[in-house]
This record gives sequence, structure tokens and C-alpha cells, in this order.
Amino acid sequence: MSCKEKQVVETANGPKAIGPYSVGVMAAEFVFASGQLGLDPNTGALVEGGVEAETRQALLNLRNILDNANSCLENVVKTTVFLRDMADFARMNAVYAEFFKENPPARSAIQVAALPKNAAVEIEAIALLKN
Repeated sequence: MSCKEKQVVETANGPKAIGPYSVGVMAAEFVFASGQLGLDPNTGALVEGGVEAETRQALLNLRNILDNANSCLENVVKTTVFLRDMADFARMNAVYAEFFKENPPARSAIQVAALPKNAAVEIEAIALLKN
């Protein structure tokens, strides 16, 4: 039995992976986007402004990955949001709602002990590829 092929997604408009992983992978009719922090693609540093600014930048980074994978935010079927502090949920959710105005994807939100670079939020996504 042979392995099915997958295609690694790269983007010049988003942060580079900060470890041994791909920022996105296309397989079958899906694209799997790795968790994105609120990293500025130009500097690799967390954006300033707290959980709202980090959420906005994380979703912009996800959008760039999806765009480079022949997908889009409208095709996202599932997200997972990792929060350093669940007390930030409402502020994160307000920004998240700006990006998913209609037919939002399924979502899980989880409080974690810590995130890379001491980030407040990390968001990963699974999306359908465009036809």
C-alpha cells in the first residue's frame, strides 16, 4: 500500500514555522492550517495590543495561509482556539466574529497553561479547498 500525497503550504505573507512543522498542509479536499499566533510576518514578534490584536493578527495569518492553499476563511469548517486565560474569551470572540460573520465554522476554545512566545491566543483551522 502506498502513501497518499500531501502538499505543504508555504506563504511569503505570513510568519515562518518556529519549529519542525509546516504552516499548512493540503490533503484530499482539505487544508490543515497549523496554529497561528499573533506574530507580525515581517518581524516574527508578537503584535502589541493584547488578546484583541493577537487574535486579529492570528486570523490574518490564517487567511494568508488559506489563500496560498487555494482556500479562504469562508471555507473554514473547524477552528480550535487556544487561550492562555479563559477570561480573555469575550475579547477574543469579538474579534473572531469580525472574520466569521456568516455561517461560522465549528469551534473549540481551550484554556492552556502556556503558549509559544507567551502568546495570549493561538488559532488553528481546517478548511475545504476551493473547487
